[in-house]
Amino acid sequence: MKALLSHQPGGPDTLQLSELPNPTPGPGELLVRVRAAAINFPDVLIIEDKYQMRPPRPFAPGGEIAGEVIGLGDGVTGWSVGDRLLAVPGFGGLVEQIVIPAASAFRLPESRSFTDGAALLLTYATSIHALWDRGQLRAGETLLVLGAAGGVGLAAVELGKARDARVIAAVSSEEKAQAARDAGADEAIVYPRGPFDKDGSKALAEQFKAAVGPKGADVIYDPVGGDYCEPALRAIAWGGRYLVVGFPAGIPRLPLNLTLLKSCNVCGVFWGAFAARDPAANQAHVEELFALWDAGKISPRVSATYPLERGGDAIASLAARQVIGKVVVEID
Repeated sequence: MKALLSHQPGGPDTLQLSELPNPTPGPGELLVRVRAAAINFPDVLIIEDKYQMRPPRPFAPGGEIAGEVIGLGDGVTGWSVGDRLLAVPGFGGLVEQIVIPAASAFRLPESRSFTDGAALLLTYATSIHALWDRGQLRAGETLLVLGAAGGVGLAAVELGKARDARVIAAVSSEEKAQAARDAGADEAIVYPRGPFDKDGSKALAEQFKAAVGPKGADVIYDPVGGDYCEPALRAIAWGGRYLVVGFPAGIPRLPLNLTLLKSCNVCGVFWGAFAARDPAANQAHVEELFALWDAGKISPRVSATYPLERGGDAIASLAARQVIGKVVVEID
């Protein structure tokens, strides 16, 4: 089978299209014909050895897949050859075939494409866990979403509106602002690109404060980090919840005196660990996501697709922070 492999740490240009033996499922495992693999920011980091997980090389990036069952290991029940599924293996998805634990797979309805299915789970499951569990978002509250045109950002915008919150989307261009409005944001603001000096940081804080209003943002969803963190925190409401989701702009240094002055909570969001520790709660979230999808309240936005041999280009586009929504590698 064909696989796009990382043989040494480096950028997307170091990935090599290779031939590997077809895998065989072990007990409790499914053999899956991968039809689509979505690209996420961890794929940028994992091939550079900058992610918290470092698979032994050679390995294929691609942490999110959709496909169909072509083989079953011993002891697997409830699945049959030909069943359609989606899963988040963490890595290994940029291949023609993959083995995954049967317990980690979710059924993909016939009405949904493999491409859309591959783009659903990681971003929306992260965002629903963040907003429902960690942020305790309630109807009528104000939600500020940074990086609101990315995969997790657009998911947070849609889920915020599904919970009847007032959603303020913060993005880096007018094109991205329009994408956030199209996803349902009540207002979108365009912020400058960092890094910021002291005056620039203060100006950004004032921009956030003006957008969320005098009460402040009840929940702030931050998948960006870097110099955007402190200005956003300055716009939080009394008793607000600041959700730490990711750091493509760098890991920020947070002045803890602000948390005292605002009596607010800073909440880490690690969906993968949550799903492993509480699979029943995660299953309930996934079922809710499918119901919201059927109701038309959420819908993955795929801005570009690539063939397997250009999977490196897909990762490069995400690294350049040019993507609106998701990019997906389609594997024919």
